[in-house]
Amino acid sequence: MKAIRLNMKEQNTYKIIKKLVETNGNKNRAAINIGCTVRNINLLIKKYNEYGKSAFSHGNKKRKPANSISKGTRRKIVFLYRNEYYGFNWKHFCEKLVEVEHISITYNTLHNILSTAGFISPLAFKRTKRKKALELEEKKKLSNIDKTVILDNLILDKSSAHPRKPRAKYFGELVQMDASSFYWWDDVRYMLHLAVDDCTGEVLGAYFDKEETLNGYYNVLFQILNNYGIPNEFLTDNRTVFIYRQKKNPTVDQDTSTQFGYACKQLGISISTSSIPQKKGRIERLNGTFQRRLPQELRRESIHNVDDANSFLLKFVKDYNRRFSLRNNNTKSVFESKPKISKINQTLAIISNRIFDNGSSIKYKNEYYQAVSSFDTNIMTFKKGIKALVISTFDGHLYVSVEDKIYPLIKVLKHKEKSKDFDSDYQPKKSNPIWTPPMSHPWKAKSFNNYLAKVRYKNNSRANV
Repeated sequence: MKAIRLNMKEQNTYKIIKKLVETNGNKNRAAINIGCTVRNINLLIKKYNEYGKSAFSHGNKKRKPANSISKGTRRKIVFLYRNEYYGFNWKHFCEKLVEVEHISITYNTLHNILSTAGFISPLAFKRTKRKKALELEEKKKLSNIDKTVILDNLILDKSSAHPRKPRAKYFGELVQMDASSFYWWDDVRYMLHLAVDDCTGEVLGAYFDKEETLNGYYNVLFQILNNYGIPNEFLTDNRTVFIYRQKKNPTVDQDTSTQFGYACKQLGISISTSSIPQKKGRIERLNGTFQRRLPQELRRESIHNVDDANSFLLKFVKDYNRRFSLRNNNTKSVFESKPKISKINQTLAIISNRIFDNGSSIKYKNEYYQAVSSFDTNIMTFKKGIKALVISTFDGHLYVSVEDKIYPLIKVLKHKEKSKDFDSDYQPKKSNPIWTPPMSHPWKAKSFNNYLAKVRYKNNSRANV
């Protein structure tokens, strides 16, 4: 005969009912001891008389729930995570199971399955590692700094405290920008330039480049201007294209702080900077989220080059905003209207000082160029030593500004393409008009040099403090 196993509560109820039946005891007392009514006692007596001890065993014991995950599905989940989705954080993996693999599962159930299989969440592992590193760093700081940093062992000094701040009120009021260095694919580090809105957490732009470059931030700014409009303010770090100068005496075109700042000045965007990560926590957190999600997505798409990665970013950012953005129909936007593409291309330009030589030419990126008339493409001749500004627009066109007049630039070929005397198919080129920006555009030497002088004076004053 098969042994019947009861838990503690079931065993206690069984003993009380058995004793009650054998001794014909008091039903009221039995009801008080069990914690039920006399009517339930009568039902328990009836079950005892019909089925004996087995009547007190719960009917669902050892019975598999209808909504439980089958063993086959569990094995499939473990197989997928081990072979295809390895490296995904578990929340991300849960989303992929539902959307891609069509396996309906909750995060808690997935957590139990993977934990039982011996996996450790990549997110939890990183947090543990980071926590230990921060603890060691904090101990070093406390051993080196003055004890007055902590007042009464309770209140932090203002320089060490970073109290939580509310989000910006309006969409487009404050945009945080930064670049994240990571092994996004294969074993090569790339910089992912990102911009996130402080109010809604919506990613406004993303772009891969080899280093943290002006080109990277220009592409992010192009996406913002083209998709949303002109924001009110940028919050960035103190490095690279914004404040920091890597070279002792950079040329104007290498002085990328001035280039990006001048473009923002023409658009009416203010820039504030900070070297404290906690002050721009929104973008720092976004960097971490992308590092935990994007590499796995790139691997699944078999992406191994920067061009394909930048194309995939458009799809990834759209999906990310759908999941995590706080933007809704009631969120008020303070973005100014979108500029025309032509204006964006003109504003996001790299400006360089150059001087005309004896041949009415200027040298730019190891090539010689000549200014031409925008009407008949005739070469404009300038005296040697005339100062000019070379303007390289975002879409790759070259212009030169001389005395607040703008001319298109054409490359001086090393050899003629056709010979008038020896090539039978020679035909003279037609002089088609070349479009040039209007004179109202801020590509003027006086305007740019005034801005350049202000920026250099401000940075030199900061360095001497």
